Amino acid sequence: MTLSQRQAGLLRSALNLALMQAGWFACVLGAAKDLPWLGTVVTVAIVSWHLSRAVRPAEELKLVALVTLAGGTFDTALTAAGWVAFPNGQFAPWLAPHWIFALWALFATGLNVSLAWLKGRWWLAAAIGAVASPLSYWAGVELGAATFVEPPLMLGALALGWALILPAILRLARRYDGYNDYGATR
Repeated sequence: MTLSQRQAGLLRSALNLALMQAGWFACVLGAAKDLPWLGTVVTVAIVSWHLSRAVRPAEELKLVALVTLAGGTFDTALTAAGWVAFPNGQFAPWLAPHWIFALWALFATGLNVSLAWLKGRWWLAAAIGAVASPLSYWAGVELGAATFVEPPLMLGALALGWALILPAILRLARRYDGYNDYGATR
């Protein structure tokens, strides 16, 4: 790999990470400020741009769709269990709000770009998932986008769930890698 290829890869990863963070803030602050649609609109724009940059957009779209469905289902289970409540953005009280599904789509955009280095490092991915998810969710609670109804149960479920989910979706990212030239053959 030449220096310019390495620099381009680092720039792509940095931009991907910055867009994911901008989307996170749009979703969380939008929900906290009674504008839950804001994050979803921003996410659609970011995901669209991400797909337009992919070598194989159809593969990357499959990954985004699968991760959004799996993650949204996980958060819906936590919502239905009554461990977390949201001020807005829900189509039904037991369903995670649309902006939570948008957060999962945003996260999926990083799996083959800024988080690709975690592929194959399953134990590290599990540890990062177990720590980072509860912290991210807690930040959302502190900003007013959600309320932990059952804090110990919610934090435990997030830690355990993400310790399992992050390695699993990284395996999916290996299969549906629309961002790298080697694709699913790796």
